[in-house]
Amino acid sequence: MTSASSTNIATLIAADRLETGVVSEAEDRLRGAGAEPAGHHWLETGKAIDIAFAGDIAAVRAALRPLENQADLVVQPSANRRKMLLVSDMDSTIITIECIDELADYAGIKAEIAEITERAMQGELDFEGALRARVALLKGLHRDTIRQCIDERVRLTPGADILLKTMRGWGAHGLLVSGGFTDFVAAVVEMAGFDSMAANRLGISGDYLDGTVNGDVVDAREKALQLQRARQRLGISADLVLAAGDGANDILMVEAAIAGGGIGAAYHAKPALAEKANFAIRHNDLTALLFAQGVVRSDWAAAA
Repeated sequence: MTSASSTNIATLIAADRLETGVVSEAEDRLRGAGAEPAGHHWLETGKAIDIAFAGDIAAVRAALRPLENQADLVVQPSANRRKMLLVSDMDSTIITIECIDELADYAGIKAEIAEITERAMQGELDFEGALRARVALLKGLHRDTIRQCIDERVRLTPGADILLKTMRGWGAHGLLVSGGFTDFVAAVVEMAGFDSMAANRLGISGDYLDGTVNGDVVDAREKALQLQRARQRLGISADLVLAAGDGANDILMVEAAIAGGGIGAAYHAKPALAEKANFAIRHNDLTALLFAQGVVRSDWAAAA
């Protein structure tokens, strides 16, 4: 069991099954980094484990990095692990698709738009410019296509509803921030169980998309600002924030969470974001964020 005198926790979440030899190797690596292991505790037997230690977090994270081909890894203080504010990106994080790419499919131009989306998420293109360019190509698409796309293609990422239901069960607030569009985001807020949202508004003239984005764009800077505003509005301390995303436009939001002492998670992310995060989820679904908060499997809320 975890020692009450320990100050930090390393959590390993297996890609498949976490063998005892891996746990022993992790503890040896801790010692090699000058950190003394103080016992371990299974969050789910064979799947996820907490290893308590006294030592430097950055040194331990570096020492354990070779194990990332077998497990997702987060190293953090043992205090305040359960977060009170979850701020998440939507496309390819809370849901499995990029909505603008799927909407473009109905217009017969998915390949063209998906290429721009990929480059923007890699950080190769200015996000706002890339968004406006893609939306311009959708001009003339009937507004009913949005609802059709939601009904036919928008699906939650595995673990999303369990994550939200479990965190809201202890009183946490969920904020969905997206560079996508309000129609899609409002639907996902309801599907997943978020409390609030911020997103872009598609320009519509009559019954057709007019190829514009109304108002200011929700970009990387705005996502980070939304995190700070929500935290301040709700009176939540900075170390009780969890931010999650997958692309370059989530970097500032993730960095804001980390700077405050919280968790900045990269979910099956582009390299530009993964290298900035303090928790890169490569093997597991979104329930890894519950293990990261020290929640044992038996305490998860049931899926809808």
